[in-house]
Amino acid sequence: MYRILVVEDDKNLCEEVILSLKKWGYDAFGVDNFSEIDKEFLEQKPHLVLMDINLPSFDGFYWCRKIRELSKLPIIFMSSRDTNMDVVMAINMGGDDFVTKPFVIDILVAKIIAQLRRCYSYGESMKETIEHRGAILNISEGTLVYKEEKIELTRNELKILGLLLKSKGTIISRDKIMKALWDDDQFINDNTLTVNINRLRGKLKDAGLDEFIQTKKGLGYVVQ
Repeated sequence: MYRILVVEDDKNLCEEVILSLKKWGYDAFGVDNFSEIDKEFLEQKPHLVLMDINLPSFDGFYWCRKIRELSKLPIIFMSSRDTNMDVVMAINMGGDDFVTKPFVIDILVAKIIAQLRRCYSYGESMKETIEHRGAILNISEGTLVYKEEKIELTRNELKILGLLLKSKGTIISRDKIMKALWDDDQFINDNTLTVNINRLRGKLKDAGLDEFIQTKKGLGYVVQ
């Protein structure tokens, strides 16, 4: 049974989400101490985190970053703050998806199912490592090694790079990448994928792999 940590300070909403998730067969639970969410995370060992942005003490961006220092598990933001900047911040802090309040519980569950399936079965469907132009992508570790430098990747960055490397030389459309990441691409802000791609490119450039991922305007992305 997958364990889901719900970080939401609206008690009624938190209880509603937890009850709904339990009906879907998940072991869902909330947070007791909003000033020590990282400690509760370590104690509870969830498989996925639902994270609000507006929280007591520190906001969800802060706690997402703290959890990212400890784990690569899926983190889905759920917030009434839905500007492009909020989505960009959520992804840059290490979030995997974003749900705008008020939301339909079925949509939230669909996103949870997609993230759990991708996270806990993804490594089994690909080779352990993929090598290209001297760069080695390690699927199980979630890292890219180039010239003895190890680059830590988020789950989405790993999936994007794995998909492109697996089909190197072939243009992969944005729609295909979005479906590979989230399944329900109709609910995804197109800007979310752009943020993930740009962040991945930044890491590659810093490691000396500039232009590793090329954009084919109107078509998608390719690794040559």
